[in-house]
Amino acid sequence: MRWILALPLLLSAAACEAKPAGDSATENAATAAASEAITLKAADGVAVYGRLYQAAQPRALILLFHQAGSSKDEYATIGPRLVKAGYSALAIDQRAGGGLFGKNETAAGIGREADYLEARPDLQAALDWAQTQHLPIILWGSSYSSSLIFPLAADHPQGIVALLSFSPGEYFDSDKQMIRRAAAKVTVPVFIASANSKEERDDADPITASLPKGAQNERYVPEHGVHGSSTLIATRNPEGAEANWREVLVFLDRVTAAK
Repeated sequence: MRWILALPLLLSAAACEAKPAGDSATENAATAAASEAITLKAADGVAVYGRLYQAAQPRALILLFHQAGSSKDEYATIGPRLVKAGYSALAIDQRAGGGLFGKNETAAGIGREADYLEARPDLQAALDWAQTQHLPIILWGSSYSSSLIFPLAADHPQGIVALLSFSPGEYFDSDKQMIRRAAAKVTVPVFIASANSKEERDDADPITASLPKGAQNERYVPEHGVHGSSTLIATRNPEGAEANWREVLVFLDRVTAAK
């Protein structure tokens, strides 16, 4: 099921907790050799660990942010697939995360549990680095980070050409309208995806409706989908991953065609 946003839509996306299924250790081992370790420093001095997937002649640089309880290894199969399509990608460990897909080095480094909003300096560090690479930048988030990319893009739009948001919602108790206010300021194309459930759709409804009109935004609710970026991982979503990849790649092609 697919819609291109031309009018306000009351659509939605996801609960913020991870919904794991299966073991991705084999996938991670198979793709780790194709990537390069990178370490950034957040404004507050925290070391932010990442993995860079480098295309030979990249069409854009995609920043990959993970979901709750997760790590950069959420993108162990997604990163190489993006490289094959002509995109470089950086996946980072945010301090609000864990070992769902593999060790989160940033979270381990701070030695305590962090809340979602505390991860904002980590996303900012990735964007600061990306803005030195002289490539179009695409922000990609999963669950709570798919929400945080909206204020990031609204506050620091330099070089950003698109956003992909997998299962966003107003997940932050301190301000339940923060993400929709930020979304209203994002003028580049946005792809919002979620699982096809009432809960997921209801979470993204106000965010989707807040997007500016005329920016060629896309709202995608697949026939077979799961929470967050896991909707593109075959071991998490065997019935729908390939169909969902097709939609993502069409969107990426469109937003980078003229870059």
